[in-house]
Amino acid sequence: MALMPVADALANVLAGVMPLGPEQTGLRFAQGRTLSHALTAALTHPPFDGSAMDGYAVRASDIQVLPSTLRVIGEAAAGWPFGGTVGHGEAVRIFTGAPVPDGADAIVIQENTTAAHGHVTISEAAAKGDHIRPRGQDFHEGDAILTRGCLLNARDLLLAAAAGHAMLALVKRPVVAILATGDELVEPSDRPAAGEIVASNSYGIAALVEAAGGTAKLLGIANDDEVDLAAKIKDASCADILVTTGGASVGDHDLVRPALEAAGATLHFYKIAMRPGKPVFFGTRPGCAGTQRIVGLPGNPVAAMIGARVFLVPLIAALLGRTAATPLVSAELTVPLAANGAREHFMRATLFTGHARSRVTPLANQDSSLVSAFAAANCLIVVPADAPAMSAGQRVSVMPLDF
Repeated sequence: MALMPVADALANVLAGVMPLGPEQTGLRFAQGRTLSHALTAALTHPPFDGSAMDGYAVRASDIQVLPSTLRVIGEAAAGWPFGGTVGHGEAVRIFTGAPVPDGADAIVIQENTTAAHGHVTISEAAAKGDHIRPRGQDFHEGDAILTRGCLLNARDLLLAAAAGHAMLALVKRPVVAILATGDELVEPSDRPAAGEIVASNSYGIAALVEAAGGTAKLLGIANDDEVDLAAKIKDASCADILVTTGGASVGDHDLVRPALEAAGATLHFYKIAMRPGKPVFFGTRPGCAGTQRIVGLPGNPVAAMIGARVFLVPLIAALLGRTAATPLVSAELTVPLAANGAREHFMRATLFTGHARSRVTPLANQDSSLVSAFAAANCLIVVPADAPAMSAGQRVSVMPLDF
């Protein structure tokens, strides 16, 4: 049976995916989250005509002939407005951030004044509106300020707070349950016995999930045992996504797919024309909150992480209402590449971004079990299936490893 191309497999994973519903979250916890609904200003900013400088609030018509001496009738400071009205021949001492008193239409900065005995002498003229920040200069109540699907950063949260929002409607974070499988696996806190190996996949994938905007739930390690697998799969029933690692091949001890089918899952594809990561599979089953997506990843750590980058990250993005497209960049090869085979190859590599061009160098060892080599990479060269040999200097597509 022909292997499914990566693009077709990804389309299958994303088919019918809709963003999760909203939840109300305080500003303090909204950094990096996705806005569920467009946001409009709940108030006008600034809420009053305010002074941009320390000085005197005056009527511009009173100081057209210089020097002009005005009677000081009061003071205005931030949070302490002057309650009266500035009339002909009068001024109010004012400080930055204070509301401009009624009747005044200009601010004379204090450097251009001399004050004595309840009067101020103006030495330089000010035009109407000088040094006044008008009400609504930034935005008005009801103005659109942030768009639906916005990935909130510090600047956005500053704006939301200024616009009067203490709580925001954010897309719920997808809950991703992660299950490692295999009798040979032990936790990093345990010393492996003969024939055992540390289960590293769950921790790398959990970090990737949370970098992508999801919430990771580690289910631990399931033995190659139908009862243990069934129990842990049941524990994941309320997650939006279930990720399994290992146990996805065709050996006598590879029980994950049969266990999922026994738990009500429908498997949509198995085996992808990619390397590393050929044994990736995908399925769905009814869950507590609707359809649960199931992504089965290989046991080899690097193959599992690359499969997660190619399929799981876009799936999380789609559930968050973000674009699911994986951005690729272009870079020049620093060394030749041999012709590729029938599977799309995701080569671990190092990307260098210079002043004029980007260059990429594949790592010498592409073995899918070498986590130290994977840690040294910062990108993947995406080599199409059946691509011809390429020489140094040719441009290739590169997928950043941004987790």
